[in-house]
Amino acid sequence: MALTLAQRTQLRKRAAVQAAAAVGPAITMAGASVYELYQAQLHQHKQQLKKIQSQEGKADTKRKLLPDYAPYVDGVLSAGKGAQDDVLTTIMLWRIDVGDYAGALAIAEYALPYGLKMPDKFERSLGCVVAEEIANVAIKLQKASGSFDLGLLLRTEAATANEDMPDEARAKLHLAIGKAASALVPDDAEAVEALPLLLMAKQDLARAIELHTNCGGKKDLERVERLLKKHAGTTG
Repeated sequence: MALTLAQRTQLRKRAAVQAAAAVGPAITMAGASVYELYQAQLHQHKQQLKKIQSQEGKADTKRKLLPDYAPYVDGVLSAGKGAQDDVLTTIMLWRIDVGDYAGALAIAEYALPYGLKMPDKFERSLGCVVAEEIANVAIKLQKASGSFDLGLLLRTEAATANEDMPDEARAKLHLAIGKAASALVPDDAEAVEALPLLLMAKQDLARAIELHTNCGGKKDLERVERLLKKHAGTTG
């Protein structure tokens, strides 16, 4: 829905007021007029997405649709008190799907302390979805181009550190962090700049392997240990 700036501002304010009145995950945003407006819009958009077979096409469509939800998300994040909100958690996942990881983490950092859940069709917890989906993207990009933003991965780890999830999912996040830290250290790096990143990489890669032996981090760990051994005599 195309909205004027004034309409978007008004919706954000209404969402903030209604979110502030719904306290705790035992309460839902159901019944709040702005929530129901966006829930209806989300239903229509999901029907639109079902007609698209291409995952790339779905992501392109989500990217075009997401700005419609910005006033609602901004309002809830500014004043929400943790009511269960399927619109918010769905938009979080859509943001991951289109590569807006910082935007997704902004929602996760609000939702996780309150114990919000993913919509009913999801078997994984919200914390697991955030950790695993961002890690999956990171590992895929690392294999293709060798890079992913380490800061985003560390932010993901901080947000999900206390969340229960399968060891394999947690291993993926540690693997992605280890790979990202290692990728920032070229083979000819000076010890003073390399050591902090190499130590981080070693810790996370070792933890990933500990959690899931076949996670795929053994060669990365071998390289990190080789570089650490190389620099061992240049510090101290």
